[in-house]
Amino acid sequence: MESLFCKSNEEIASILNLEKPFQAKIIYQNLIRGVFDFNAMTSLPKALRERLSAERGSALSSKVIRKEEAQSTIKLAVELADGDIIECVRLSDGENRHTACLSSQVGCAMGCAFCKTGTMGLVRNLTTGEIIEQFAHLSALGERISHIVFMGMGEALANFTSAMDAIKELHREDGFGISYRKMTISTCGLVPGIRKLTELDIPVRLAVSLVSADDETRSSIMRINKAHPLHELKNALISFQRHQDRRITLEYCMLGDVNTSHRNAEELAQFCKGLDALVNLIPWNPVPELGFKAPEENEIKAFENDLKKLRISYTIRRSKGQSISGACGQLATETKREK
Repeated sequence: MESLFCKSNEEIASILNLEKPFQAKIIYQNLIRGVFDFNAMTSLPKALRERLSAERGSALSSKVIRKEEAQSTIKLAVELADGDIIECVRLSDGENRHTACLSSQVGCAMGCAFCKTGTMGLVRNLTTGEIIEQFAHLSALGERISHIVFMGMGEALANFTSAMDAIKELHREDGFGISYRKMTISTCGLVPGIRKLTELDIPVRLAVSLVSADDETRSSIMRINKAHPLHELKNALISFQRHQDRRITLEYCMLGDVNTSHRNAEELAQFCKGLDALVNLIPWNPVPELGFKAPEENEIKAFENDLKKLRISYTIRRSKGQSISGACGQLATETKREK
């Protein structure tokens, strides 16, 4: 069953075998408002509502099969039309701001050693509609979502066309109307994707999972660094920043006794030179089978002090949702191959 999102009225009319094209616009407007039951779309004729309900069940191609909630975080497991399962998360900051964390792939091919999603391998890319339907499911939880981050399962820049089309659709004034400046794409450092994003010139925010500013250490943890080492990544970020003139976030997952020494801080400071960057310190969220450990509190404080002395702008993010495996690096689902 095909998603109706990111489709023209003509395409929706064709998919649903509508006799009158204006009915497609009515259906799309209902989807934007969070009405997914055809029987509740009262602007349509009753006979049409009954037919569509009988044929498709829901106006969405995916369905929520599990909901977990903890620490102002809600995680949804979403089953796609082909039976694959992805996860998405709604994060709340306590100040009435709600952020949708969306997945771009089923699984991930990047194989970062500290991330549970990487243990799945890449199953497939998501379609544009499947990406947007995650936002629709999260919006249906009842709170207005103002921000979007592509930090769920998968590498968004490896599914470039679908991710960018989803961003444009989510931005539409006659749709969800999310500002580009309130959307963030996170990448493990896929340099060709960063360059394509630079050329596209859409004012979204960019976050890079750096983890280490030493090539040897980073290559041992993140395979992407072997293909695109730090100097290549930095050059791509400098170019992106020249076009966007916006601060870049460097996500620094703190792994106990791996990347938290004084030398590591100095290497990070050197990488930041020439960039307008905010370092986001993220103490590793435990995944027992991956073999790392979270840093001790004194380890975190010592690293923070080093960054202060080196005059590096940073924040520290205490991830919510650990108890439901909804925190950064903890998303993973069963696949059809495992069923």
